[in-house]
Order: sequence, then C-alpha cells, then structure tokens
Amino acid sequence: MNANAPIAAERGTGSTGAAGGATLKRRAVELLGRRPEMPIVAVTILLGVYFLNTAVDFGTSGNFGTLASFVAATAIIAVGATLLMVSGEMDLSLGQTFAFSPLIFYYAHDAGLPLVLAVVVGVLACCLVGLLNGLVTTVIGISSFIVTLGTFFLLNGLNLVISDGTPKTTPGEGTFARVMGGGTYAALLWAVGFMVVLQLVLTKTRAGSHTIATGGNMLGASEAGIKVRWVKIRAFMLASAFAGFAGILEAVRVTSIDPLAGGPTLTFQAISAIVIGGTLLTGGSGTVIGSFVGAVFLGVLRDGFTLAGVNAFAFDLIVGVAIIVAMILTVGIGRLRRGFR
Repeated sequence: MNANAPIAAERGTGSTGAAGGATLKRRAVELLGRRPEMPIVAVTILLGVYFLNTAVDFGTSGNFGTLASFVAATAIIAVGATLLMVSGEMDLSLGQTFAFSPLIFYYAHDAGLPLVLAVVVGVLACCLVGLLNGLVTTVIGISSFIVTLGTFFLLNGLNLVISDGTPKTTPGEGTFARVMGGGTYAALLWAVGFMVVLQLVLTKTRAGSHTIATGGNMLGASEAGIKVRWVKIRAFMLASAFAGFAGILEAVRVTSIDPLAGGPTLTFQAISAIVIGGTLLTGGSGTVIGSFVGAVFLGVLRDGFTLAGVNAFAFDLIVGVAIIVAMILTVGIGRLRRGFR
C-alpha cells in the first residue's frame, strides 16, 4: 500500500491538473462566447501599438483627430445597423441614405426651418426609407438583399435629381457646427454615445432580446408571441436613421453636401466592421461594442498603412482576411461552447 501511494497520488494530481485545464478552457470559451468582440479588441490594441512604433506621425494629436473623423461615420452606421443584422437582415442602401439625409436637411433649412428641426426632418426622411425597406422585406417577402439593392439605386438617382448633381454648402456655424461634427472629436463622441445606448438596448431590454430571438429562430420567436415583422421593420428604420444622422455630421464637418458621398464603399466598410466585430450575418448573435471596435480597427489599419507608406491595394486584402478569420473564430467559438454543454 505504501509503495503504491506515491503512484496513486501522482495519478490524482495528473487528473486534477487535467480537470483544472479543462475548466480554464471552458471558462475562456464561455468568456469569448459572451464577449465575441474580445478578439478584435485585442487585435486593434496590438495594431495601434505596432503603428505607434513603426509609423512616424501615427501618435501625433493631429493624426488622432484625422483618425477620429475617419472612423466616426463608419462607426455610427455600423452600430446602428448591428441590430438589423442581429435580426437576420441587411441593408445595402445605407451609403446612399448617408448622402440623402444631408440633402433633406439642406432643403428643410432652406425652406425656413431652424437648424435643429431641419436635422430632425432629415433623419425622419431616412426613417421612411427604412420603413419602406422593412415593409417590402417583411410583408411582401422579398429578400432584404434585393430590396435594399433596389433602394440603393433609387436613392442614388434621387440624390442626383434633387441636387442637380451639384454639391451644396452645409448650413450652420458656431456651436451648432461644433456639436454636429465640426469639432475635432464631436462625431466620434456621438458614435461612442450611440454605442453605449444601443449595446444596452440589445443586451438589457425586451426589444433587444426580441431582436436576438427573431434573428436566431424567426418561427420560434413568432410562436412565442414576438411580433417578428415589427422587430425587423424597427431595425430597418433604426439603421437608416443612424446612417442619415452620420451623413449630416459628415456634411457639417466638411462644410459641403455631396450627392455622391457614401455609396457602396461606406456601406461595405460598415458591414465589414459589424462582421469583424463578431456579429453573425445569419443573425441571432451580435455585439454593438464589437461593431464600433471593428470600425476603429479598419480606421487604424488604413491610417497606419497610409502613414507607413504601404500600398493601398493591400488594405482590401487585409480586410478580406480579417472578415474570414472573424467568421471562423465566431463559428468556432460557438461550436466549442456547444461541445462543453
């Protein structure tokens, strides 16, 4: 018995160590499952540190101001569209909505409305665009990809028609201009505020839980009494409203309203930020914080590449790899979580 005691103790220790390792692994996987934005947060921090040490002007206050302005529009559109993608839908017209809202804002103010009310009118007009997208998608049953592709071209033509294809000078100055995007970090502060509010909505409210349930299993959500059509329509309207507000902020910042602003580039940057941040294209899972960090990641990547003199063509290559890796991580973590149950 005494001779075998050390062996038994050694086996017990090995079993305990293995069990402890499995527990740590389980906890790590559960943490990543609850916080799918953690990988992109870590990568963004590492990327920032890298460019601070390799790109000469990356750490200057002037560059941070430029980076903030560049990131803000994409971040606002991304956080606004996250709930839509969590519900299982997407909107390809957000870039054109971004250009549409400032034009409505301009003409509303030109008609005599105060600046703030003109902003409200511009955002409400975008809500109507979202309402149209939502109704056609949910009531008629056409894929949101097709519906919003049509809206993309519709708004592109409408923007050119109502503006005669000519840029307009953005109205407003002083405090209004500084608050509405003219200040160096004003637009980014709006983006941070929206991120906090929408993350709380998604994770702490009934509307958020209904959105997740609708995207995860629409039939099951409907049978549970959730008004899935309204959930999706509301998400379409919300996404369009945020895209429109981002467009007004950008127009005030650059003091010009361009009917060709936004477009497919901005749309796919926002979608890329959402996907990289950990939201599934199929719906049912997502994080507003991750979408915001995804936009920051894309901004840091492009800015760092530019300052480091890297070929601009490499940016799309890196973004493509990032999207694929993000999806592999998200799906892989989900499978690991199910394996531990």
